[in-house]
Amino acid sequence: MAPERDTATRERNPVGATAAPRPRAPRLDQPRPPRRRILPEWDPEAFGRLSERIARFLGTGRFIVWMTVVIILWVLWNIAAPAGLRFDQYPFIFLTLMLSLQASYAAPLILLAQNRQDDRDRVNLEQDRKQNERSIADTEYLTREVAALRTGLGEVATRDWIRSELQDLMKELEERRRHDGHVVFPAERAERSPGRDADDR
Repeated sequence: MAPERDTATRERNPVGATAAPRPRAPRLDQPRPPRRRILPEWDPEAFGRLSERIARFLGTGRFIVWMTVVIILWVLWNIAAPAGLRFDQYPFIFLTLMLSLQASYAAPLILLAQNRQDDRDRVNLEQDRKQNERSIADTEYLTREVAALRTGLGEVATRDWIRSELQDLMKELEERRRHDGHVVFPAERAERSPGRDADDR
């Protein structure tokens, strides 16, 4: 019996093999299995939107009017109703408790809504700053281009400059006509001989 038991043990655990199997490493190409959570899960974005709605409603005149109406009805019912139907006697302790509970929930909701608004303002300011930087860069580029165009146009003959040159030339021709009696154009002057030019003068 003993040799048979040793043979069976040797077949199950061959020589050189470990007794305990190695733990399998998690595969990186597969997602992890979902873990069980004790606390309930919720969408932070949806909860934030709900808190903003509540905070906006708490800051309206409609909420103040409704709360005033509820408190007046509460007080009148607990004063004028029959004794068996009153649920909150004169010190109105239950009413005080409900108002305290409402205030204790309203304050964190308002703070949460303010934090979300601050985050949005921060993002908007960052986007405005980047937009301003791009606008400043574009303005500087356009300023440099306009300055380059002005520098280039400074060397180009403008209509006013040509007009003034033609007027000067016309004045010079008029003076020569008055002096010599006729106009000598540059092409005609080039064709004449130097001696004849001297005689004309």
